[in-house]
Amino acid sequence: MLFRIFIHRQFNNIKKYMADSHLLINLSFLLAEPTGISTYAANVFPYLKKLDPTLLTAHHYPDFNCHSIPNNLTPAQGTKGHFNRLLWTQFQLSKIYKQLKADLLFSPIPEAPLYQKTRNIIMVHDLIPLRFPRWNSALTQYFKWWFPEVLGQSEHIICNSQATADDLIKFFQVPSQKITPILLAYNAQHFCRLENLSPLNPDSKPYFLYLGRHDPHKNLARLLTAFSKLPNYENYELWLAGPTDKRYTPQLGLQAQELGIQNQVKFLDYVSYQQLPIILNQAFALVFPSLWEGFGFPVIEAMACGTPVITSNLSSLPEVAGDAAILVNPYEVWELTNAMQSLIQDQKLRSQLIDRSLQQAKQFSWEKTGLETQAVLEQFL
Repeated sequence: MLFRIFIHRQFNNIKKYMADSHLLINLSFLLAEPTGISTYAANVFPYLKKLDPTLLTAHHYPDFNCHSIPNNLTPAQGTKGHFNRLLWTQFQLSKIYKQLKADLLFSPIPEAPLYQKTRNIIMVHDLIPLRFPRWNSALTQYFKWWFPEVLGQSEHIICNSQATADDLIKFFQVPSQKITPILLAYNAQHFCRLENLSPLNPDSKPYFLYLGRHDPHKNLARLLTAFSKLPNYENYELWLAGPTDKRYTPQLGLQAQELGIQNQVKFLDYVSYQQLPIILNQAFALVFPSLWEGFGFPVIEAMACGTPVITSNLSSLPEVAGDAAILVNPYEVWELTNAMQSLIQDQKLRSQLIDRSLQQAKQFSWEKTGLETQAVLEQFL
């Protein structure tokens, strides 16, 4: 009888502990108009509501418990914003954790307080700052010196692809059982097949589209060369959609002139979220020859729009594209040229890729990503 009473009390204590478990979600980096990592966080945290978390945020979300934090910790403030967030994470976040009597902190970015009594789960998106280091870059230095400590002190690590998980094991010898890859997704209501669109420019030719930044690892120099080698390149255009960068964009413009394709290459700068589905739907194909990606949003967004995709056979991109894209070695210019030419010459291939793309995109949803994330967090609460 005494034993049964003891077991009953212990069970009630466990239930009470579980009921009192308190999750914090760190949204200190979240932009009002999210892109990239912010897009991931903004789409995932609504599916964590079942865990009754408290959001650490400078914005107000009426359906959640929110704890107000400073609004100067985001990429919108540039390097200063990142530095402010680093200081806040190290010296203020643990205090908030104790104040709110939290049991677990989830950071959708690879940041967490060090040498503090906090239990952390972090999200790692890629190790590009280490794969393509710039030694004058604060981000490379963060990943080289600070990031390994964050990994070591985290209870668990979520990442956005098996490719990123493999990098964590390769670069830092993180045990595979400490990592859960969860693929990301896209907004299916926003990125979809659009019919009866008016041409963006009635005078424009069919265009190959690249979407993203102009960083060297995005491989745009090889893309320009590959486009210039198309037998009838003058019948097509190459649109580069993404924010220009004074470090790299002028060099790309000069290269286009040297190749004699400056009239076919359009630098569109930043394209608004509202315009993206339109520009993707009207593209002849998306060409995304990046040398490395943690996930690769443009690939799945293009597929959801029924746009044929040419992308790299490296990193996470085969995980995202499956058999619904032409995969090429991004270091080989001739492979890029041949892939573009094959879409020009082979209408049957284009039609097959369109059908496969639409089917492949159906495998991805933010609900799936969110619920898989919820399941991981529940294990540690």
